[in-house]
Amino acid sequence: MNAFLDAVRTLVRSIIRRLARLINVVTGGRVSPNAVTITGLLAHIPIAWLIATRHNVWAAGLLVIFGLFDVLDGELARLQGTTSTAGMLLDSVTDRMKEVLLYTGAAYAIVFGSRPHMAVWAVAACGASLLVSYTNAWGEAVIAGKQAKDHRLNKAFRTGLMGYEVRMFVLFIGLLSNRVILAVIVIALLAAVTAFQRLIKITQSLNDAKD
Repeated sequence: MNAFLDAVRTLVRSIIRRLARLINVVTGGRVSPNAVTITGLLAHIPIAWLIATRHNVWAAGLLVIFGLFDVLDGELARLQGTTSTAGMLLDSVTDRMKEVLLYTGAAYAIVFGSRPHMAVWAVAACGASLLVSYTNAWGEAVIAGKQAKDHRLNKAFRTGLMGYEVRMFVLFIGLLSNRVILAVIVIALLAAVTAFQRLIKITQSLNDAKD
């Protein structure tokens, strides 16, 4: 499964890398990575509204389009030589904001559906997703200290099945199949497992550092 996901990520990044080069050439480098990041965040507001109002197919389509912005900003930053700790922070924080927006939309749709009590799973999915990222961030902090600006370190503890891209893919499938409740249940459960996996890896790294 991990090998398949890695292959998909590599393919997507290859396509986005070409797109980043094209945008950079056409605009003369005037489109900044931060502008792409903020645009991607703002676009998730109408996506959340579409989910809340059960226009799931439209929401799924826009989720794919603007979800790619999360890769595009990084590729533009590397292409323009503008990678920075501040940019990484903005990218990470806006990703969490996007998830809060999306799960809020899902919760709203469920509350006003036939099984309102199932909205608790949207809340759980949001909490577990944030916990995955929180665990990763603290792992970086306690292991690296001042070296946290190293981009390689930013990826050090991103293990487990339910990373950000996979969570968005599961939500996308749930929207397309009109199975949003099932999607948030899967995300909630597997994200919790992923957070635990990351916690174990971080603990092992800390123990290794003591040896």
